[in-house]
Amino acid sequence: MTATPIVELDATALSQAIHAREVSCRETMQAYLARWDAVNPALNALVNRRPPEVLLQEAAACDAELAAGRSRGWLHGIPQAIKDASAAAGLPTTYGCRPLADAVAARDSIMTARIRGAGAIIVGKTNVPEFGLGSHTFNELFGVTRNAWDPARTAGGSSGGACAALAARMLPVADGSDFMGSLRNPAGWHNLFGLRPSQGLVPFGPGSDVWISQLGTEGPLARSVRDLARLLATQSGHDPRVPLSWSDPQLAGLAERLPADAAPLRGVRIGWWGDLGGHLATEPGVLEACSAALARCAAAGAQVEARAHGFDAAALWETWLTWRQALTGARVAAVLALPGARAQIKPEALWEHAQGERLDFARFERAAQARTAFFHHLLRTFEAVDLIALPTAQVWPFPVETRWPAAIAGRAMDTYHRWMECTIYATLAGAPAISVPAGFDASGRWPVGLQLIAPPRADARLLACAAAYEHLIGDWLARRPAGA
Repeated sequence: MTATPIVELDATALSQAIHAREVSCRETMQAYLARWDAVNPALNALVNRRPPEVLLQEAAACDAELAAGRSRGWLHGIPQAIKDASAAAGLPTTYGCRPLADAVAARDSIMTARIRGAGAIIVGKTNVPEFGLGSHTFNELFGVTRNAWDPARTAGGSSGGACAALAARMLPVADGSDFMGSLRNPAGWHNLFGLRPSQGLVPFGPGSDVWISQLGTEGPLARSVRDLARLLATQSGHDPRVPLSWSDPQLAGLAERLPADAAPLRGVRIGWWGDLGGHLATEPGVLEACSAALARCAAAGAQVEARAHGFDAAALWETWLTWRQALTGARVAAVLALPGARAQIKPEALWEHAQGERLDFARFERAAQARTAFFHHLLRTFEAVDLIALPTAQVWPFPVETRWPAAIAGRAMDTYHRWMECTIYATLAGAPAISVPAGFDASGRWPVGLQLIAPPRADARLLACAAAYEHLIGDWLARRPAGA
């Protein structure tokens, strides 16, 4: 038995302990079952949990395989809950939507299959907002997920259940997905690392469309960059069913090659976009916290400068609305076809569907061209900087009773997701973006994240920079949520 309690180990350390036979897979599962019973009732992060006796049997089978000299992979025998927007065979894929409560998946998604293939034991699902819409994890099927740092506040979303479980030591590592910051916003609010990979690096599907719908992507969440890199290597790689997917050979073994100190930050050029010259409404303290985090980078030798973003932010928001309504509306439409579904679907989802129905091809084509122009603008920006920095959220975690912030610093929000606008730029460009811890509010209760964006397909370089930064924030990473 290790001196450190099992649930305190990150995924890499737990994997090493299991393979060294210092702890058994059954002991690991028992420790996590106890942890879930103690913590999950207050946070409601894990849903549709599989029966304990079944999980213990599967853990025992993993022990038997190790005893015979066989390992399935680095996640051998490690409990893993899949975000409830991705299919796991034998479990419902509900998207937090009541009409889909009994939609049991016949097979794994590509990402789930890869995680299972690496040896993980799938224990259940992590909670999401209905349809994954809005960065606040609540739905009529399972209820609200609470922030592990302050249960009176939102966990964010749509990977809110995953982040709350990870921060509260109910999982050693977690998966998520990101359309409008869903791997970045809740990670920032939980003092975690969350990576939205470059478009296509982690194949999204298989689904009914493998071309236009690839604006969203799945990716990793972790308490360390080492775990983040290791899980990304598992999730990523070309799949012929997803033609825009690709493989990055630099990810193989990257976790073992990450920087051992902050020295690689010397000379890294970071352009700080802040609030885009006042375009983004932000709560007091958010920008200041991110600036203080960037000051640590500067002290380590990075070249940090405030930089004008150089594009029409208002016009790009309209471009984003068009893309989002086109893709989200189609997903909602599929569920609306079910008997009685309309009465069970939240108004924000119905609004997205209604807006999507009014779209014509000419408007969508204009939005596609505007997205292309922004992509080219970003490529030119990356000729002058190595990374772009933004906050991961424009507000601090808000009360769980609030559906979404109606105003920020006196400025009214005109849609339910306008307060998440800072996350759209990496998405539209298909660029990798990582959320890294950036400190806490003045009371010390609520974490905040800093978003670092790298050029498309520079995921390995971004992870290396994040690992170097990790060496600067040991004081923040040493902090723990109450009860965790």
